[in-house]
Amino acid sequence: MDRGGKTVALIVAAGRGERAGGPVPKQYRRVGGKTVLAHAIDAFIGHSAIDEVRVVIGEGQEKNYRSAIGVRALPAPIIGGATRRESVYAGLRAIDAAHVLIHDAARPFVPAAVIDRLIAALAVTPGAIPVLPVVDTLAKADNLLGDTVPREGVVRVQTPQAFRHDAILGAHGAWPADRDATDDAQIARAAGLDVATVTGDRLLEKLTHAEDFVAAESRLEARMITRTGLGFDVHAFGQGDRVWLGGVEIPFGRGLAGHSDADVALHALTDALLGAIGDGDIGSHFPPSDPRWRGAPSALFVEHARDRIAERGGIIDHVDLTIICEAPRIGPHRDEMRARIAGLLRLSVGRVSIKATTTERLGFTGRSEGIAAQAIATVRMGEEE
Repeated sequence: MDRGGKTVALIVAAGRGERAGGPVPKQYRRVGGKTVLAHAIDAFIGHSAIDEVRVVIGEGQEKNYRSAIGVRALPAPIIGGATRRESVYAGLRAIDAAHVLIHDAARPFVPAAVIDRLIAALAVTPGAIPVLPVVDTLAKADNLLGDTVPREGVVRVQTPQAFRHDAILGAHGAWPADRDATDDAQIARAAGLDVATVTGDRLLEKLTHAEDFVAAESRLEARMITRTGLGFDVHAFGQGDRVWLGGVEIPFGRGLAGHSDADVALHALTDALLGAIGDGDIGSHFPPSDPRWRGAPSALFVEHARDRIAERGGIIDHVDLTIICEAPRIGPHRDEMRARIAGLLRLSVGRVSIKATTTERLGFTGRSEGIAAQAIATVRMGEEE
């Protein structure tokens, strides 16, 4: 089979992650605005030496997986087995590659320099793994402290672990089916393969317990920057007996003419959210010429922008919306609008501001010809964005 020197990152995400707690396995929990799995995927997708990323998931995890990867274009996931070794073996059999980097999804932060070192090592050995020295005193213990264990020559083993695909596939095939393994380097060495060590990184620490997630969140937040987006929209009055504003239906003597349900407030908000991540505007995502959006609820546009931010690891901190009109009166509906927008953005109501003003009878809105709205969205994003 001609593999053409292809290098595949095989991310193992089939575990249940129960020690970390939470309603979903740890690889599907969010850290710094995106899932643990998405962080790992993005590290490999963003590396020029990686030709393809494949993910091994547990049976029944398909829905969590699709939600976790968002719009990332990946091949279909591989269904793993009951143990990590079985999942890796299933993944190895499913891919076509010259080299493979086997990685645990629970180690979401993969420095590019480590990938570089691993791939370079494969030029001279069939396997390579990242390691760190042991700096703490090691000792045996069973309720009471026992003898210390010499730490000279002892290292902490991390992933990703890199191998020539044929070599590690054969090693897995020769491994006893009734015996588990702690990692793939153990299986490689049992098959007589040389495994080089390269310098690892503390960023590759595995997320196992609840406190690990707290530390990871703090580390990521320290690297995030604040970005601001501004949106503005105007719609003229037309026929009708109600208007949609801020996701709320308000009885009125006229309607608003325009795209979808013509909710001028949500349109401005959508543009502000998209602007914060430099992702075009509402028209580029939902062209007015497309008949699919005729009469559509503008809540769909806001949710789309929210999801685009989440897929890029962003966190919406606050939105501020100003509605400009002579009528209808906004005050009686303000709280309902805030609650509606907070629900759409999955924010607390306290992070949504809605104000109303007039133009003192001047201009388009002052002549009661329509309604305008402007919005500002504050979003935190990783520095790499």
